[in-house]
Amino acid sequence: MNLPSQAQIVIVGGGIAGCSVAYHLAKLGRTDVLLLEQGKLTSGTTWHAAGLVGQMRPNRAMTQLSKYGIELYATLEAETGLATGWKRCGSVNVARTPDRMQVFKKQLALARSFGVECHEISPREAGEKVPVMRTDDLQGALWLPGDGKANPADLCMSLAKGARLRGVKIAEGVEVTGVITEHGRVAGVRTSEGEVRCEVLVNCAGQWARQFGALAGVNVPLFSAEHFYIVTGRIEGVHPMLPVMRDPDGFIYYKEEVGGLLMGGFEPQAKPWKVDPIPRDFQFQLLDEDWDQFEPLMTNALHRTPCLASAEVKLLLNGPESFTPDGNFILGEAPELRNYFVCAGFNSAGIANSGGAGRLMAEWILAGEPGQDVWEVDIRRFAPFTGNRRALAQRTGETLGLHYAMRWPRQELESARPLRTSPLYDILAAKGAEFGSKNGWERVNYFRPPLAPSPSGGGLEWGRDGASSESNTPLPTSRGEAQFHGRPPHTLGTPGWLPWMLEEQKATRDAVAIYDQTSFAKLLLQGSDALALLERLCANEMDVPVGKMVYTPMLNERGGIESDLTVMRQAADRFLIVTGSAQATRDADWIGRHIAPGQHAVLTDVSAMYAVLSVMGPKVRDLLPRVSPDDLSPEALKFSWTREIDVGFARVRAARMSYVGGPGYELYVPIEMARHVYLALADAGAELGLRDAGYYALDALRIEQGRRAWGAELGPDETPWEAGLHFSVRPDKATPFIGQPALRRAQGQPLRKKLVTLLLAPPAYAWGGETILLGGEPAGEISSAGYSPLAGCCVALGYVRGAAAQVRHEGSEAHIDLWGEAVAVRLHDRWPPAR
Repeated sequence: MNLPSQAQIVIVGGGIAGCSVAYHLAKLGRTDVLLLEQGKLTSGTTWHAAGLVGQMRPNRAMTQLSKYGIELYATLEAETGLATGWKRCGSVNVARTPDRMQVFKKQLALARSFGVECHEISPREAGEKVPVMRTDDLQGALWLPGDGKANPADLCMSLAKGARLRGVKIAEGVEVTGVITEHGRVAGVRTSEGEVRCEVLVNCAGQWARQFGALAGVNVPLFSAEHFYIVTGRIEGVHPMLPVMRDPDGFIYYKEEVGGLLMGGFEPQAKPWKVDPIPRDFQFQLLDEDWDQFEPLMTNALHRTPCLASAEVKLLLNGPESFTPDGNFILGEAPELRNYFVCAGFNSAGIANSGGAGRLMAEWILAGEPGQDVWEVDIRRFAPFTGNRRALAQRTGETLGLHYAMRWPRQELESARPLRTSPLYDILAAKGAEFGSKNGWERVNYFRPPLAPSPSGGGLEWGRDGASSESNTPLPTSRGEAQFHGRPPHTLGTPGWLPWMLEEQKATRDAVAIYDQTSFAKLLLQGSDALALLERLCANEMDVPVGKMVYTPMLNERGGIESDLTVMRQAADRFLIVTGSAQATRDADWIGRHIAPGQHAVLTDVSAMYAVLSVMGPKVRDLLPRVSPDDLSPEALKFSWTREIDVGFARVRAARMSYVGGPGYELYVPIEMARHVYLALADAGAELGLRDAGYYALDALRIEQGRRAWGAELGPDETPWEAGLHFSVRPDKATPFIGQPALRRAQGQPLRKKLVTLLLAPPAYAWGGETILLGGEPAGEISSAGYSPLAGCCVALGYVRGAAAQVRHEGSEAHIDLWGEAVAVRLHDRWPPAR
């Protein structure tokens, strides 16, 4: 076909993601759409995908996307007349270990809460559904009758036909070689067949998405890995409606394929495909066989399905699939370029997710913002550094391997670390810090205590958790260096680090603790229109005196919470915005995109310029006078006010506040002075019981005090009324702000859901994500959980929905589903009770 000279929307990539976006745009009435494919439709990774289609995802929003995809695939053939290979054959997921079965029981409870039909079945029942499977070593299984399978290439062609029937133009054999930009926006594309002007560009280029994004300066952090499966000849007992079977403990999956089995998996240590750039003519091609790499999967498969030992193996397919640094796919408008959208990085699950993702992207493009919370897949969760190819290759080897691996609560990714470090990193590591990672920042989770000689005089011993792990014990590297307990083993129960974390909590409540919170995102907004911009973006009153701090949500048009911020007014035209470590790119994009042409407002990310040292606890009032001559009494520096003070030889900004309740200050220190200020505080606080503390203690203390966290209790689907943030919004503010009409409409109306505090019956220990049960029926989920010495039990925050959101909860009885067991809890609208 001759390319048109212009189209309203251009989609690059003719795999299932691109065809789904085109189909859904057309279905919504937007037909001036041109899809460009450098080869033939499906010729990238779609044609060799396995085609498994499951519904369950870790959260409610993503599960709804998957459920929609299944509904679409079930009706598409009737609509277009093209076969899709869709079969609602159901899926059986089997558990080899008790721990895996516990995780399955949690998934079962969530499935019921999310509206997905799911049943726990016995090993015998699993074997009846999949007769070729060995079951004598299984703990149990899950049966999801609504799951299924499809033929990926046929499904993609059916979506393409549905798009064409509604007026979408599709051109094959056209390479896009560049992106035309004007005034920070997409204006068109350059192709092998000439230029095409457009208003919107959608990058659906699959494993080419990263290198195609780079043409326009857009970061799309994904990397290809070699992905394997075998296809056998016919096997007795295998029929077209044989359920999909997954054995995650064996890292393998199965589906029926022409009377035989397709068996593939996700080996624990994956093999990145280190080809960069990927050739444009890599179409309908495969990589070389690698039986050594496939051997762990084949060994497990021979155990699970002994019939493979005598089956004909027609081929070992090795096709590259792209994976992202966190294992979630990438959707949304790129922060670097307006009207440049990305839909890619599906981590070998593109067939299952592209139906829902295509609809979401179409709605996002037309409405300007997504209609639901998609933070886990939002492209703005990635900072620019995540595009580093060496780091991506390392991380891909890990994330593919974790696709089916046992994922433990608070398990950290380990590859491509450390990267972003505070000036105190080495000091804290020498004190036994156990680090986690957030947006590339190394942050202390907790401190391991020093080892002590055992009573017998030989060997080393653990502290109060009672576990023994000499093999985890780090050896000293020089004479006199302290030795610390090793990392406790992962568990689904009470963690081994809990006693150590409780000591950090105790210091925060009874004495004084210091937290290195340098990873905070810090954005400086300056200019004569800075205040006007904040008034338009923020739901709280922002015109406050210099030195005052304001906690405020930023809302979307639906009244949902786009972010929550602490804003310090440093001058009439200068504001320091402090937000979560993970939100720097997202919040900078949200604020920056609302700076109108001609407005004098400049936003700068200054996160790396300032360390943040938080000192919290009742003895902080004794500590600070020892290092500072300034008057920091409650009268001189009131709560939620800031001022510059001297600390040691340094000049820092002190902010009187505490995320965990009680006395506390955050000290914003120039990065080059952070080491000096920390050492001055540590020296002055030694006799006061000053203790280093980490994020696990911080998180548990904020949960205890009912402090919300964005990404847990707060997000685009929660309103301030539902989250109990009435104090932080001014619905009648004279200056109009984004989301104000929706906020006003919802005021006083029945709540869809409500945030509550849950106190668990001891000794139960929750981690978050558990289903809340009222009268035995799902009523919501826990968003965050931690242990509270004040309550003497595990305390959690969570949302109850429907009728439960309309009544008061002051100690009312309920239950949670904890690994398949009903555990008693008490619900409170407010806890601790107001004194």
